[in-house]
Amino acid sequence: MATENDTPRRYRMTVEKVDPMSVLRISFLLSVAFGFAFIVAIMLLWPVLNGMHVFASIMTLADSLDASGKLSALLEYMRFGKAVALAAVIAVINSLLLTVMSTLGALLYNVIVRLVGGVTVQLIDE
Repeated sequence: MATENDTPRRYRMTVEKVDPMSVLRISFLLSVAFGFAFIVAIMLLWPVLNGMHVFASIMTLADSLDASGKLSALLEYMRFGKAVALAAVIAVINSLLLTVMSTLGALLYNVIVRLVGGVTVQLIDE
């Protein structure tokens, strides 16, 4: 036996402002977590590729193509320690860029909301 109180209530709400400081904190923490995940992925993927002799094949190919030995200096970055260090540098730069871009996005959203209105969300209370 259904009554009127069993029907879900619907609410329409508009996001009219986003706090840039909360976006800054959340985006920083998420980008740091993604950075750690990227470094761990490099550390886990490296032994797999090394076990499949991918890097040895690349070194052999480079040695056969380059008689002067200029590629050997470039191939020194194909070592585990240097790859993890490069991944850490990329993770730090990525964290900074994602934090700045998301905070600027929140500020830009607040400016646009003043001009055209916010994002309307419809919520249902079941």
